[in-house]
Amino acid sequence: MSQPVTTNPLIIMLINMTVVFIVLVSLSLLIRLIHAFDPTRKKEAPAPVAAPAVTPVVAAAPVRASEPEGLSPEVVAAITAAVTLAGFSAGAIRTIRPLARDGWKNSGRALR
Repeated sequence: MSQPVTTNPLIIMLINMTVVFIVLVSLSLLIRLIHAFDPTRKKEAPAPVAAPAVTPVVAAAPVRASEPEGLSPEVVAAITAAVTLAGFSAGAIRTIRPLARDGWKNSGRALR
């Protein structure tokens, strides 16, 4: 057999790391190239030039939120909007009340 080129472990490490990173970069470029020329990707329809239609905002059913619990009208509106965007009607909300959770406090005490 022939003599090894080097026995220095640092040079061997640098050569190996260089090969690994070259392979990783080439795989990344290959993935980007495949993504750019993907024949199975759905073609995007061009957006119409006309002004977008404005959907009317439906007034939500009144939600009972009590101020002592710390729920401001902005928080109630945000929760109502999130529930409506999830596909439910605003009338599906009966009450909004925060849950009393002190799990983090108790878990910190349990470790001692």
